[in-house]
Amino acid sequence: MSMSALVKVYGLMTVTFFAIDLVWLGIVAKPFYQSYLGPMLRPDVRWGAAILFYLLFIAGILVFAVLPGVERASLRRAVALGAFFGLVAYATFDLTSLALVKGFPDIVAVVDMAWGTVLSASVAAAGYAAARWVGAGS
Repeated sequence: MSMSALVKVYGLMTVTFFAIDLVWLGIVAKPFYQSYLGPMLRPDVRWGAAILFYLLFIAGILVFAVLPGVERASLRRAVALGAFFGLVAYATFDLTSLALVKGFPDIVAVVDMAWGTVLSASVAAAGYAAARWVGAGS
């Protein structure tokens, strides 16, 4: 895949990721996280850290899910690898938190890992579609 195509695919994946995750965090799951993590949550988001996570995580989905899917011309492969990548990445945080953070709720870990799996699979699918659209998969 050319550098130009990679940049376009990454950009489209970034827009997709932000749109989906910000709806989840800002609307759908906001009451859930507030009820279980209330006192642990910061009153203000540290956007530098959040944006750095997003940019690195999206690059991971591209490298470990989308590119292998494009290589095999397989949406199924991209989605499956994206789901697994999301599960592993979110489990890294959640299971470590369960092990080390006093009072970290089990239900938050379960919901968060499920969300990471679904989100990453969805963004991998969008990335695969974007790669096909920009002609990177042909």
